[in-house]
Amino acid sequence: MERLKKFIEEDVRSGDLTTELTVPEDTTALATIYAKEKAVLAGIEEVAAIAKFSGLTYEVLAFEGNWVNPQQPVMRLSGSARTLLTIERVCLNIVQRMSGIATKVNKMVSVAREGNPHIKLAATRKTTPGFRFFEKRAVVVGGGDPHRYALDDMVLIKNNHITAAGGVRAAVTAARESVSFSKKISCEARTLQDTEEAIDAGADIILLDNFKPKDVRGVVEVLESKGLRDKVILEVSGGVNDENAKAYAESGVDVLSSGALTHSFKSSDFNMLLSMN
Repeated sequence: MERLKKFIEEDVRSGDLTTELTVPEDTTALATIYAKEKAVLAGIEEVAAIAKFSGLTYEVLAFEGNWVNPQQPVMRLSGSARTLLTIERVCLNIVQRMSGIATKVNKMVSVAREGNPHIKLAATRKTTPGFRFFEKRAVVVGGGDPHRYALDDMVLIKNNHITAAGGVRAAVTAARESVSFSKKISCEARTLQDTEEAIDAGADIILLDNFKPKDVRGVVEVLESKGLRDKVILEVSGGVNDENAKAYAESGVDVLSSGALTHSFKSSDFNMLLSMN
């Protein structure tokens, strides 16, 4: 709630100059938010929260996670015309960005599950500063997994950690000796040797970074032959997109993660139209 209030404060600053000069204070109106293109709807909960703390009433006309079509009304807001005009852009920004992410996630999940119906598609921390919570929620609405919200969610040993710690085994061992049982340990692996060292040292998750699908399959086959496959969750990251998600899903891993879900999406187009009571 406080984050949403800050978004409004950022936009309004000392006042909505145009609205205050042109719209009488006691004017009431009805505002309808419409989809302008096909999209997976997200962000309605946030707009509802803004409506509540702004003293407006609202009616939800379409559910988050569902596809909406051009010209389809998704939400109505009513109350002070000044308030409706003041919150318009922030509300649309939220719905457009979150729906764009949910749409991208939904499409990639659908592609990946053609290769493996049980695959999980996860986001990363490559998010917009200040908007991560909402972008991650949009990922979930679209059918994906949010992955880490912050650095304290789990241990994720990346390449630079490995370098600083003195190797894969040293990094995983140090984490395993000190971390709570409630926190999983994930370790990036760039080779089969890295993978086996990390498993032997006690990693719960192996992050195969920048492997091609055929190389991932090779790692999976070796782990299966050594009885190691079921000891860990296998995650693939690095260049996962709509074109190769199916191939990665078919390789035998458990999770695909993609930063593109939150840094390379296209915002969906929505508008808000006002009518007078």
